[in-house]
Amino acid sequence: MFTGLIQAVVPVLAFERLEGGAALLSLPCPQTEGEAWEPELGESIAVCGCCLTVARRGPGGELLFDLSPETLERTWFGQMEPGRQVNLERAMRLSDRLGGHLVSGHVDGLGEVVAREEVGSGNWVFRFRAQEESFGRYLIEKGSVGIDGISLTVVRPEGTTWSVAVIPETMVRTNLGTAQVGQKIHLEADQIGKWVESILRTS
Repeated sequence: MFTGLIQAVVPVLAFERLEGGAALLSLPCPQTEGEAWEPELGESIAVCGCCLTVARRGPGGELLFDLSPETLERTWFGQMEPGRQVNLERAMRLSDRLGGHLVSGHVDGLGEVVAREEVGSGNWVFRFRAQEESFGRYLIEKGSVGIDGISLTVVRPEGTTWSVAVIPETMVRTNLGTAQVGQKIHLEADQIGKWVESILRTS
């Protein structure tokens, strides 16, 4: 389980296609203030909102992740290229503050950046669009949505499109600072909304 508060942004070191449709992803181990990143083998890390397992460490200490064909089919990772900036978050502890919202790291769908505009003093407004029509039902005014693992607040939802206001801190600490119009993103709907929907559908 994650919170949607990004702890590090790192560039992709390598992305290697393997036999059978799988792939190997290599990322540098972050150096962040306050807490040393020394993840154990088997630890879960959200990479742009997708929960991945640390499979092993490379000779230079880099983090290596095995990507299954299922993961590549449901994410934009199949288009991964070295140098692309990705968001990282370690799994939360039960004693942690929940500063964002409950994020599972299971991607519900894909979307894209359709617009970005600076509105002064380093603040930006982004407009996103979900690829699947069905995702629109999870977009409520001032509700939560996970975008590449970032906990963000929905503003002005219209069908499958919506806006978010992004403060300077978020631009600096996430990959939104380098996001371009047309770029693919991972989407995760608010878990509470999905549970309520499931209960009502089966009751």
